[in-house]
Amino acid sequence: MEEINIKEFLGYIKEKVLYVIIAIILCVSAFAAYDLFIKTPKYSTYATIALVKANESATMTQNDLNVNKSLVSTYSVIVKSKKVLKATIEESGLKYTPEELSNEISVSSPDEVNLIKITVQDKSAKNAYKITKTLADVFSKEVANTYEMNNIRIIEEPEITDKVSNNTLKRDLILGFAIGLFLSVGVLFVIFYFDDTIKYHDDIEEELGLPILAKVFKSRLGDKKKPISTELILAKYPKSVVSESIKTFRTNLEFTSIDKTIRTMLITSSVPGEGKSFISANLAISFAQSNKRVLIIDADMRKGRLHKLFRVNNTKGYSNLLLDKPENFIEYVKKTSVDGVSVITRGTIPPNPSELLGSTKNKELIKELKNHFDKIIFDGVPCSGMPDSIIMSSLVDSVVIVASNKMTPKNEFINTKNVLLKAKAPISGFIVNKIDSTQGTYGKYYYYYGDKN
Repeated sequence: MEEINIKEFLGYIKEKVLYVIIAIILCVSAFAAYDLFIKTPKYSTYATIALVKANESATMTQNDLNVNKSLVSTYSVIVKSKKVLKATIEESGLKYTPEELSNEISVSSPDEVNLIKITVQDKSAKNAYKITKTLADVFSKEVANTYEMNNIRIIEEPEITDKVSNNTLKRDLILGFAIGLFLSVGVLFVIFYFDDTIKYHDDIEEELGLPILAKVFKSRLGDKKKPISTELILAKYPKSVVSESIKTFRTNLEFTSIDKTIRTMLITSSVPGEGKSFISANLAISFAQSNKRVLIIDADMRKGRLHKLFRVNNTKGYSNLLLDKPENFIEYVKKTSVDGVSVITRGTIPPNPSELLGSTKNKELIKELKNHFDKIIFDGVPCSGMPDSIIMSSLVDSVVIVASNKMTPKNEFINTKNVLLKAKAPISGFIVNKIDSTQGTYGKYYYYYGDKN
């Protein structure tokens, strides 16, 4: 059984608190609606009967008490016997079946010695009174006729009351609150327990066995009415929280290699949709802002989208260059709107991208490009199911795995890590992308000091 991180679970509950509140409101509303609009109000009254000696002038002995104690249970059964119930219905003139009337009657013995309490509940206060009084009289007669005993005395007569006896609104509201709370938390616990996605927390490095290079937050820039028009956040909003995250990534990446400078790097991921192209593009801009000549290459020849991010045409891209001579690379390099950043788009979709990436020509091309650029970033494909990034990992100085917070399956990430390690890839670490800006003190810190411009 997987160990549950209580702190992480409480954080998850905090994020989903709106669902808990909604569940509580629904449950409380359901109980309130039932009590106020569906449940039939009922009224109750009671009569108390005492068992005494037939000869009231005689003193009650211990033996008499023991006899009465045994009679209490017998008499309690007689009260709800069909014979007594039928006689009660006939004398009261009410339309009940013996079974229906039996459900409205409860019999108890307050001191379990010589008292019997008969309680009747009905939707009419007058009917409850009438049934109780009639039932007590019929019962007394039945005991006298059947057992020839005159030891029954009614010591408390029933009374008509206007107080609803089944008004449990307060109790039911508390019950609805408790059910809504425990039900919602229980459902969230099940979802949390079976959710195998990567979720950022303080021990994530130890859990995944790799150093974390950066925590990239979700951007608050723009909204549904005014969405931002670019993913190149670092170029347009250099002081934003996202930009600060990318700069941290750049700095940490440089420190991962002490012996040599990282010139070429591959940005990959486990599954599609984790934001590796976004990370690659903004990392390229970050290096350019530190006065580096940067080339970013779209190594995803199937679905690469760097040409859309940088708004350049996709003619004569990486796939086409690998069929040409490496020294002709200048014909395929496109300038972008960001100073210092050039791009080679994916080009024509080839039938054999893996073979192109593993070719000798690709090795020669990378060697040639290093003579002209300070930093070369390859935006690779997800590792799951495709060998492209595995092949590229052996040709670069550094490999970084992008994981999306609460989206990337943990087992997929671990498989990606293991496959890259088996290929002897120089993994520098990983990035957790799309973290909520309020998650952890790190996010709060940057939103305190950060700015959109």
